[in-house]
Amino acid sequence: MAGFKFKQFAVEQDDVAMKVGTDGVLLGAWAECEGARRIIDIGTGTGVIALQMAQRNPTAQVQAVEIDETAARRARANFDNSPWAERMQVEQTAVQEFSPAEKFDLIISNPPYFVDSLLPPDAKRSTARHTHDLTFEELDRSVVRLLAENGKFVLILPVTEFEKYLSLTQLHLVRRCDIYPIEGGAVKRVMGEFAKQKPTEISHENIAIERGQRGDYTDEYRDLTKDFYLKF
Repeated sequence: MAGFKFKQFAVEQDDVAMKVGTDGVLLGAWAECEGARRIIDIGTGTGVIALQMAQRNPTAQVQAVEIDETAARRARANFDNSPWAERMQVEQTAVQEFSPAEKFDLIISNPPYFVDSLLPPDAKRSTARHTHDLTFEELDRSVVRLLAENGKFVLILPVTEFEKYLSLTQLHLVRRCDIYPIEGGAVKRVMGEFAKQKPTEISHENIAIERGQRGDYTDEYRDLTKDFYLKF
């Protein structure tokens, strides 16, 4: 399947290494983007998370950065074919080198995460899913530099990698959501919201995707993603 159709937009992805996946769509649905004037998606890939942000926040300017030339070109085309093209931009660059005129109210990222694994043979997929081009330390420094004083940073990572990021970040965890692929099973992913100010308390949420059988989605997962997936 080359393209992926959502309720209000479509994503073409035939030439992009990392296709639309559950992680990105979950993050784009979970992040609190209301009221954000400027939003940036770091490592946008196909542009799906940026498009979700544009759909959910009708007034925000949505910026995306992507280091891979092919992916950046594809994201631009997906933005141009969406209803929100006039307020969406993508720049092909490493986030470490990105220097905008203004800071961002919301930074969102589904970052590379196979920190300790062997590199796969496909070079583009390697860039998309390993931290040899963007370490967690570099990501954190970039986020701190780009984030407005009262802004928020949200990301999704596997459990082990989330704990690694949590141990080194200069930001403060505000909200956490543990993701269970199967209800009653083990946590496989974590979504986190971070801020520069330390919160008085940390919100801890949970969501299960399926009840046990393939395609038997939980009500909470359906409710969270219903504005995007055609099947809901």
